[in-house]
Parts: sequence; C-alpha cells; structure tokens
Amino acid sequence: MTQKNNYDRPYGCSVEATLSVIGGRWKPVIIFNLLQNDVLRFGELKKKIKGITQRMLVNQLRELEKDNIVARKVYAEVPPHVEYSLTNYGRTLEPIMISMRDWGAEHMNLKSDESSSL
Repeated sequence: MTQKNNYDRPYGCSVEATLSVIGGRWKPVIIFNLLQNDVLRFGELKKKIKGITQRMLVNQLRELEKDNIVARKVYAEVPPHVEYSLTNYGRTLEPIMISMRDWGAEHMNLKSDESSSL
C-alpha cells in the first residue's frame, strides 16, 4: 500500500515520508531548539536561529503545527503572548535529532581537520 503526502503524491519510501514533514533547512533546527528548551516564545526562537526571516519562521512553525509536531499556545494578554513547544508526537523525533547533532559534530570536526592539513 502506498501512502500519500500532503500534496496527494505517493511516498517513494519511509525516508521520503519523514523528509516531507521535517525536511528543509529550518525545520530540523526549529525542532532541535524546542527539544533543548521545551517552550519558547516566537522572538526567543527567532534569536536562536541565525539567518531565518520572520516570515520563514512563521511558515515553518505553521507547517510543523499542521503536522502535529509543534503546539502553539496563545495567551490572552496585551501584547499577545504565544509559546511554542513540541507535541508528544514531535518529541518522538528526539532520537533522530540527537543522531543528526552527533553526525553534524563529527562532520564539522572532519572538515576542520581537512582544512587544517592544507
């Protein structure tokens, strides 16, 4: 049985299904920051992610919320107070994020060693 993604296109494999939810430049970084901090306000999250625009962060958070990875909690205050956190389903991504962090650290060390030897 072939599963479908948000665009009614069949997934080729389970990796494609995963990447359809958490793929891209910013989503893994957003997820990792929420894993490290539990709850963050929009401005706090934006400060932690260098290079992301406000519009891109809004779009990525909306997509993650739609996929039940991120929860958005709005407080009826002036000025508005909105907090983002991972859902229980989003927290199931922790082993993947830890593996990506570890692999990235090894990759950065390898690249650093290569440039040092030049």
